[in-house]
Amino acid sequence: MQYTMMTLRGIRAAKPAAAVSGVVRSAFVGSARRHIGTTANAIKTSPEYKDVPKTQLYINGEFIDSQADQWFELRNPATQELVTLVPQATPQELKEATRVAQDAFKTWKKSSILTRQRVMLDLQLLIRQNMDSIAKSITQEQGKTFPDAKGDVLRGLQVVESACGIPSLLMGEQSPVARDMDTFTIREPLGVVAGIAPFNFPAMIPLWMFPLAIATGNTCVIKPSERDPGAMMILARLAEEAGIPKGVLNVIHGGVDTVNFICDEPAIKAISFVGSDRAGKYIFSRGTANGKRVQANLGAKNHGVIMPDANKNHTLNSLVGAAFGAAGQRCMALSTAVFVGEAQEWIPELVERAKALKTSGGFEEGADLGPMITPEAKNRCLELIQSGIDEGAELVLDGRNIVDTLPEKYRKGNFVGPTILSGVTPSMRCYKEEIFGPVLIILKAATLDDAIELVNSNPYGNGTAVFTNSGAVARKFTEEIDVGQVGVNVPIPVPLPMFSFTGSRGSIQGDLNFYGKSGIQFYTSTKTVTQLWRHEDAVSTQATVNMPTHR
Repeated sequence: MQYTMMTLRGIRAAKPAAAVSGVVRSAFVGSARRHIGTTANAIKTSPEYKDVPKTQLYINGEFIDSQADQWFELRNPATQELVTLVPQATPQELKEATRVAQDAFKTWKKSSILTRQRVMLDLQLLIRQNMDSIAKSITQEQGKTFPDAKGDVLRGLQVVESACGIPSLLMGEQSPVARDMDTFTIREPLGVVAGIAPFNFPAMIPLWMFPLAIATGNTCVIKPSERDPGAMMILARLAEEAGIPKGVLNVIHGGVDTVNFICDEPAIKAISFVGSDRAGKYIFSRGTANGKRVQANLGAKNHGVIMPDANKNHTLNSLVGAAFGAAGQRCMALSTAVFVGEAQEWIPELVERAKALKTSGGFEEGADLGPMITPEAKNRCLELIQSGIDEGAELVLDGRNIVDTLPEKYRKGNFVGPTILSGVTPSMRCYKEEIFGPVLIILKAATLDDAIELVNSNPYGNGTAVFTNSGAVARKFTEEIDVGQVGVNVPIPVPLPMFSFTGSRGSIQGDLNFYGKSGIQFYTSTKTVTQLWRHEDAVSTQATVNMPTHR
């Protein structure tokens, strides 16, 4: 069997596999359509697709062809070239993935902590060695620039590196609570856990999920986005190379049917989800109703507050990079700038710096941002830009027709150039909704107190940043702001994995966060053991009949 996709070529020490990848929004039925549905329908296979590679499933350590009769088209978002077909896995395939994960858990949970550490050490090395191959898959399927795609992989790799410390991370507590009596805690795996990943970080988000789940002794079923599963398929191959046993990691595909299966299947004990508000709330509600532990990272509206005393050059560069990188398709994108007082005079220079960015295909030299994921995502972005104009915002930078300036091969791509709306108010739709595109909206505030009140009035709490050279301002902001992740002169304050991703308020459902100590808690349960070994029992033959007390 030969590799049929660019994404699996060149993997070091790899074994033969088959075609991988996937994209395009799926259409769902009933109430699920309203909550997590999109606009593109799954298709039936026909002769015109006979030469199109098909993404495989990864079940019980084998890449297998799906018997699906419905498939999702995956098109390169820069060119609309058909890359692969992604299956809506059949009910039997979904059940089989869970069954083998259940069986594998019986032995994997008994594996030594050093065995699991060794697997993580080997996995992190393989990911590092194959970073370019994974990044190429991301650029082809998702559209990110190649350097940005490598950053996607690197931030996920850091979580794997953190998981290599699992012997320390799983250490419990112990105390001699009474004479001859000890109490100690043990962290135990839950069983089969599932991950539902979004399109915007095809490598990083799965790497938030399955390495820590497996390192803590669980087995895992991962559903990557049907829009770009290629990176996860490469990671599955590398996991096999690292020594993860058959059945411990399984990869399934699909739309709402797969999501509902994960939410309903009794064998699955916990669900990790990152994605949109509607999908996350649906999954949290349905999953918890079935008794599952669920962590769901949802939408965001991240504000950058710019004080007049900030370093102007650093601030403007930070705003441009954080607003427009990855075409704004980051849950931590700094999509909203709040200029305080005299800092408002910097807006024209901000516009000029944004104009200098290069929008093009992700493999093009010097490209700063690539296309949006689908035509539907682009159209929604354009609609929200127009809504801002209609409601009175000033369009100070217009990137809506950037595709007309690109080479012919990109004329059908989902491109939107950097766009800036100024004079936005909190009542406008473009402020209330997460645009998830390369659009920066600008609001103005007279004072720091006004800016803090504005941010705290927004329902989301994923991230925020303040730009200032004043320690007093920074302290006041960090203490009074009601947002889970705060940057001081740091535009995208995503914590490294020795900490946890701590979005708050409307940006999360569930009370345990991703990775770090909180991630360990999510994937384990605590068992408390109290034991008595009386020293006199070593020599005494007299029974005690009095009420036992602790002394």
